[in-house]
Amino acid sequence: MSKTWRPATQLVHGGTLRSQYGETSEAIYLTQGFVYETSEAAEARFKGETDGFIYARYGSPTNDMFEKRMCALEGAEDARATASGMAAVTAAVLCQVKAGDHIVAARALFGSCRWVVETLAPKYGIECTLVDGRDLANWEKAIRPNTKVFFLESPTNPTLEVIDISGVARLANQIGAKVVVDNVFATPLFQKPLELGAHIVVYSATKHIDGQGRCLGGVVLADKAWIDENLHDYFRHTGPAMSPFNAWTLLKGIETLPLRVKQQTENAARIADFLADQNKIAKVIYPGREDHPQADIIARQMTGGSTLVAFELKGGKEAAFALQNALEIIKISNNLGDSKSLITHPATTTHKNLTEEARAELGISPGTVRLSAGIEDTEDLIEDFARALAKVSA
Repeated sequence: MSKTWRPATQLVHGGTLRSQYGETSEAIYLTQGFVYETSEAAEARFKGETDGFIYARYGSPTNDMFEKRMCALEGAEDARATASGMAAVTAAVLCQVKAGDHIVAARALFGSCRWVVETLAPKYGIECTLVDGRDLANWEKAIRPNTKVFFLESPTNPTLEVIDISGVARLANQIGAKVVVDNVFATPLFQKPLELGAHIVVYSATKHIDGQGRCLGGVVLADKAWIDENLHDYFRHTGPAMSPFNAWTLLKGIETLPLRVKQQTENAARIADFLADQNKIAKVIYPGREDHPQADIIARQMTGGSTLVAFELKGGKEAAFALQNALEIIKISNNLGDSKSLITHPATTTHKNLTEEARAELGISPGTVRLSAGIEDTEDLIEDFARALAKVSA
């Protein structure tokens, strides 16, 4: 595999293994275990003296291809594919902390991510402090002698706040802590957290990497030494492994990732501009617009906008529901990154378990709506919004 290949080529050919049959499409190795020619060969494999697979919970040829292809795209040394995005987040955070350690996390997190650090980790004696991640001073103030992990997503779900990853990484390096970045909203095409100084990157492969609403998956990427020391045994013994069938599905999805994300981003940018001109919309947040609150950071650390748009209707929840219910092409769903345009009302779905005060802190109002732009014709999507807005009471 050539390191000089550009992303679109890597995503079609990177990490490919072929059997003796020379198949064009990657093979699916639907097996739980593997056979050894001799007892001595099995012993050597288990000792790590020879390369090869032992058990599908630890790894398989199909999963290995997916992991290697993600490494090529992300610029990472090693990766582990997980059964879901949340399995990836949980593994990346918890595998490196113990009772008495401290996590600092941005408060603007997907609901389940926030639950892991705010509710689950403390059950095992791991402390957590949530901060407004937009201000580096907040990260610095939260540091304690036992701080081991900084955790953030950028852009955030659903309000598309952007956090200075390089700045957070500098603070972490000063105390020997590790930075974990959930990079789903930026995609690996528009933001490279490892190049910005982060130590670990996680994805819900369910989103853009599959991109067609077919299967769940996640992946953790980092340098090999960190994975060997922290994630390897956690992964091996707790069993969050990805199904080989899902790995194969994701390999097929990742081939078209640049094509899909390009169209989705173009659609999102056009729709954001359209919505910003509508009198029933209170505000629009999109990383590609000059009026984004962190436009200067975006210019430094992202090479593109996003496939997501956040906006707020003046009429609150009633207006948001009326808009969503009147759309014809765009479907109501809590998923994102799909080829189909999807829309959701975070306050009653993805972030409903937060208190009203916590949602207000994050900028999630009753009128907040999140759009995940698909690959449909741009004009059709804009016309769909125009028709739906006409049915929303002023």
